[in-house]
Amino acid sequence: MRSRSESLEFALLGFLQQSDLHGYELRKRLTTIFGPFRALSFSVLYPQLRRMLDSGLIEESFIDDGGISRRSRIVYRLSDRGKARFVELTQTVGPDTWEDEGFEVHFAFFSPTSPTNRVRILEGRHRRLKERAEILRSELEKSPVGIDKYLEEWRRHSLDSYEREIAWLEDMINTERK
Repeated sequence: MRSRSESLEFALLGFLQQSDLHGYELRKRLTTIFGPFRALSFSVLYPQLRRMLDSGLIEESFIDDGGISRRSRIVYRLSDRGKARFVELTQTVGPDTWEDEGFEVHFAFFSPTSPTNRVRILEGRHRRLKERAEILRSELEKSPVGIDKYLEEWRRHSLDSYEREIAWLEDMINTERK
């Protein structure tokens, strides 16, 4: 995904592909992908939903929530154009699909992605992490004398994380190929 907006669009389309949802529920589900430490504020979510409404990807309806406030709740659903866009995005494979945020979002909606494209995305992510691990390994080997010990530990930690994900990806690739 070239931008946070595009990965947010893909995630919203994916959740709305599963069922019609209101904004608060969408925000809660987005946290499952992006994690609790990359909280998504309503000031980011609602403008994105507005752009998607304006472009015809989603539609909105108003329902009475039956609560004390007597406010109507806005429920979002995919339009036919949004369904087509979601299918298009699940079939997209390229560098954006294996970089950090793009990979997380694509992986969250791997089921509707074709098996061939799942393998291609996993292999791309695998290559990308192997490159990163090699760079870190090289930096650790030639660390200058006097480098901050915490920076060096952070690099070791990062390398360990990459190596664990690489092993996991290898298992996922083998499973997908079966």
